[in-house]
Amino acid sequence: MTAVEIARVTEEADVQAAYAVRHTVFVEEQGVPLVLERDGLDDRTEHFLGRLDGRPVAAARLMRGPAPGVGVAQRVAVLPELRGTGVGAALMSVLEARARERGMTEVELHAQVPVRGFYERLGYAAYGDEYDEAGIPHVSMRKEL
Repeated sequence: MTAVEIARVTEEADVQAAYAVRHTVFVEEQGVPLVLERDGLDDRTEHFLGRLDGRPVAAARLMRGPAPGVGVAQRVAVLPELRGTGVGAALMSVLEARARERGMTEVELHAQVPVRGFYERLGYAAYGDEYDEAGIPHVSMRKEL
């Protein structure tokens, strides 16, 4: 497998490619209603896109959190056939580096419970009780950068 290329994207075509990956993962695969997946916050976030041999395969977004120095990673998505290959870890590494550049000292996220272990391997720690988000069990997690 060729190395995945992960980048923060601002060009409309790249942002649309990120939306397409998210749509495949969240709407088509997981049954999340489109109105929840496209929540109206995309214009206030930074978008990240992963490409493998030029094909969009991963996406995420980063927004400033409610407290100073806190970033929130959201809509982290990797196409099913590439899960477990390191693409997700590479995506999060680039997102975290950008958070540091922006002066953030911590990243929080809402992890789907089945992938909690993935985030724990990246240094995230769960806090609070599990809860339902879009019909999927989640847990809040955070990592100090």
